[in-house]
Amino acid sequence: MGTITTTELQKHAAADFLPLQGTDYVEFYVGNAKQAAHFYKTAFGFQSLAYAGPETGVKDKVSYVIRQHKLTFVLTTPLRGNNSIADHVYKHGDGVKVLALKVDDAAYAWEQTTQRGGKSYMQPDVLKDDNGEVVLSGIHTYGDTVHLFVERKNYNGVFMPGFKEWKSHYNPVSTGLQYVDHCVGNVGWNQMNPWVKFYEEVMGFKNILSFDDKDISTEYSALMSKVMSNGNGYVKFPINEPAEGKKKSQVEEYLDFYNGEGVQHVAIATNNIIDTVTDLQNRGVEFLKVPGSYYETVLDRVGKIDEDLAPLSQLGILIDRDEEGYLLQIFSKPLQDRPTLFFEIIQRKGAKSFGKGNFKALFEALEREQDARGNL
Repeated sequence: MGTITTTELQKHAAADFLPLQGTDYVEFYVGNAKQAAHFYKTAFGFQSLAYAGPETGVKDKVSYVIRQHKLTFVLTTPLRGNNSIADHVYKHGDGVKVLALKVDDAAYAWEQTTQRGGKSYMQPDVLKDDNGEVVLSGIHTYGDTVHLFVERKNYNGVFMPGFKEWKSHYNPVSTGLQYVDHCVGNVGWNQMNPWVKFYEEVMGFKNILSFDDKDISTEYSALMSKVMSNGNGYVKFPINEPAEGKKKSQVEEYLDFYNGEGVQHVAIATNNIIDTVTDLQNRGVEFLKVPGSYYETVLDRVGKIDEDLAPLSQLGILIDRDEEGYLLQIFSKPLQDRPTLFFEIIQRKGAKSFGKGNFKALFEALEREQDARGNL
């Protein structure tokens, strides 16, 4: 496993040609946005924010925008067949289409990335209404996923032009989810390094961590992973590819059911993982469970932590440590019937890493689920 030093990261930030201010929003293409919005509000504690559809002059699709703290999801559904959104849902099921990144200058971001080899998805486009303007541009990344660059410094409306405020009587209480910590992509056989190169050359990211099949493997399956980070560290995209094993890995299962490459999971930060996960479980969110034996030795490996081990064990929350601190994490089961997209809930207590010490236990838990589905 390779890591990158703090000094190298500081140098990287200074030479950053694509300064990103973080994730603006994540857009999902789904079969039924109205019901998906209700699910994410009920199960995850999002609030209604904005709406676009026939009533706002959009004739071919409907989008519901929901928010919790700095975490914004857009749920979009096609109103008819025979278009790119309907094709995406038919091919992939519900999944992430857009990882939107906040920038100061969307036209500049598009110019910089396309002249470095990025394939244009959207030329800079200025959207205006009475509340100002938003500039959007975009490039393609792995599979059918795209990055939109969102410039909203001259906008003070609810979300962006074309949307109206969505007020609803039903707004469940927040579960404490804060913002996107990282988003993980699954790519095909031998495609990890080409996509690493893409993020390095087109977007100026650095490979800050690498895991090989010795780090992430069980008796049956394995994967490789490299973590890409932008200059200031606000945006991190780990990229997974399958590795040879006796049976089918979770990445292969994903690629089979998603019909191609795409976002495997969105990791969401919380300031109190015990409260957040307790609340999510009470609302019906299902999580992967590791064997109780994991907790018998975990403190020998990670040392002293602030939390009591009993609730962590009861909830199935995993613990790992790096040179800078520790982290607490847990992974949901897939959020749709296809075994594709899931969420990670993560609380960082100083740690900058991604839970390498938990990979084996996590993989075995994933394999038990795969086996139950008959896909191992």
